[in-house]
Amino acid sequence: MKIINKEKVMQWVFLLAACTSILAVSLICFFLFTNGYTALKEIGLQDFVLGMSWRPKNEIFGIFPMIIGSIYVTAGAILFGVPLGIFTAVYLARFCPLNLYKILKPAIDLLAGIPSIVYGFFGLMVIVPFIRDNLGGNGNSLLAASILLGIMILPTIISISESAILATDKTYYEGALALGASHERSVFFAVLPAAKSGILAAIILGVGRAIGETMAVIMIAGNQPIIPNSILQGVRTMTANIVLEMGYAADLHRLALIATAVVLFVFILMINLSFSMIKRRIR
Repeated sequence: MKIINKEKVMQWVFLLAACTSILAVSLICFFLFTNGYTALKEIGLQDFVLGMSWRPKNEIFGIFPMIIGSIYVTAGAILFGVPLGIFTAVYLARFCPLNLYKILKPAIDLLAGIPSIVYGFFGLMVIVPFIRDNLGGNGNSLLAASILLGIMILPTIISISESAILATDKTYYEGALALGASHERSVFFAVLPAAKSGILAAIILGVGRAIGETMAVIMIAGNQPIIPNSILQGVRTMTANIVLEMGYAADLHRLALIATAVVLFVFILMINLSFSMIKRRIR
């Protein structure tokens, strides 16, 4: 009887925790959309989303360059971080010697705990000067932000992808070996496809980290509200735009920044839904 009561109590505790999480997200959405709607109504949805100029002093609020900047930086981070992260996960899961694994695994886990401001200093002192000295420009650029975000999403992609690979049924690997495949072919053509659902989940979380990152991007991206014509030009993301100006914004300017957060929220939601559809097709 006591066991049953304990189970019921824990069920209610878990239900309360779930409802609290849903309530918190709902309140955030309510705040964003109610304030963002006011700005969009006054500025105009088309002028706001597709506007090419951001001049708050003249009450001109166009965030299209920031939308493009966010897409470019995220895409660059994916191109740099996803292949490297997946191959590292494969190495750790199936090729790495145990003695070396004991060193690499804690080091990768440590990367996940480093504050973003530290990554920003690394980019400012290492990546930016390297680009400036070897490729031209002032170094604060789309390329610098993409490389740094690619590094920042590595721990997430590596850890989740490795877990997905290790969780695959051993019969995939053993069956491939029984059919005459080498160790490498068994891993890449049997184990890796079986783990693609978990790897896709790792990519989704990595993309979410890249889109939402702010401080590190502010330090090295150049923060220019223009559409870059080159990877060596500066760029401003939506998150950077909010952080840079929210401290002194007022009235319509402040509401426009909140509306930027709404666009960012919808943007992330669309990406997650797209990945979810791809994941369902893969299954």
